[in-house]
Amino acid sequence: MNFKDIIEEVYENVRKLEDRGQLATYIPELAKVDSENFGIYISTVDGFRFGVGNCYDKFSIQSIAKVLSLSLGYRIIGEKLWERLGVEPSGTAFNSLLQLETDNGIPRNPFINAGAIVVCDVLLSNLENPKEDFLAFVRSTANNSELNYSKIIAASESAVGFRNVALCNYIKSFGNIRNEPSAVLDFYFDLCSLEMNCMELSEVFLFLANNGRNILDNTEILTKSQSKRVNAIMQTCGFYDQSGDFAFRVGLPGKSGVGGGIAAIHPNGYSIAVWSPKLNEKGNSYKGMKFLEEFTTRSELSIF
Repeated sequence: MNFKDIIEEVYENVRKLEDRGQLATYIPELAKVDSENFGIYISTVDGFRFGVGNCYDKFSIQSIAKVLSLSLGYRIIGEKLWERLGVEPSGTAFNSLLQLETDNGIPRNPFINAGAIVVCDVLLSNLENPKEDFLAFVRSTANNSELNYSKIIAASESAVGFRNVALCNYIKSFGNIRNEPSAVLDFYFDLCSLEMNCMELSEVFLFLANNGRNILDNTEILTKSQSKRVNAIMQTCGFYDQSGDFAFRVGLPGKSGVGGGIAAIHPNGYSIAVWSPKLNEKGNSYKGMKFLEEFTTRSELSIF
C-alpha cells in the first residue's frame, strides 16, 4: 500500500475545502489556536512512518487521552472496571448529566466526561503517584520521555470546568466516586491537557494496532483481549454522538478530542493521527473527519 501518495493527495484535497467548523472557544486556551493548522501522521506496525502539514506542531489532545487512562485502568483492575462503567454509546452530549440519573451514577461509557472521571477515580485509588505514574505509562507506551501535561491548558479547563465539577459530585452522590471530587477533577484536568503532535500521537496509539504490545520491544501493555475491547469501545463510542456516522463513513476504531485531534487505528496495520482545530457541530474535527473518510475510501482499508 502506497500510503505516502494517498495521504499527500487526500491531504491536498481536504486542505482546499472550506472549513465550516468552529474552534472550541469554551476553553479559553483552545480559542487561541491557529485555526488553519492541519497535520497528518501515520505509523505502521511494519515500520513505515510518514507525515504532512503541521504534523510536528504540538496541540492539546484533550479527550483522546481518555483512551490511555482507560487502558491503564483496565490493565490495573481488569474486568472489575466494568462494574463501574458501561460500554454503550451515550446517545447524549459528552458532558450530559441526564444519562447518569437514568443509570444510577454509572456512566454509559469511558469516553464521555463522566466515564473518564470515574476512570480517574480508579487510577487515584490504585496508583501511588497518579499524575506521575499515568504520565510514565503514556511515555512508555510512546517510547517518548518528552511527553508532558500543559499547566496552562489544565488551568484554563479548570477555570471553566463547572459542568465537570457537577458531573463528579453527582456521580459521588451515587457512590461511584471513591476519592475526594477535588482530587479527581484535578487529575482529570491534567489528563486532558496532555500535549502531543501528530507524530507522537500516532506512535502512542500504535500498541492498539499491535494487539496490545509495544511496537519497539514487544512488551505487553494490554492483553490481546483487552486491546480488542478497547478498540471496540473506540469504534462504538469514540466520537461522542457521531460515533455511528464515523463507523459508517470511516470504519476504524478511533477517538477524537476538542483540541481538533483524532487518533485512529487499523488492527495489525497502522495508527494514524490527524489534527485540524475547527470542530463540527458534534465536537469532532471537521477536516479530520473528512480526511479519514477519504483516506479509508482511497486505501480501501477499514475493519469492515
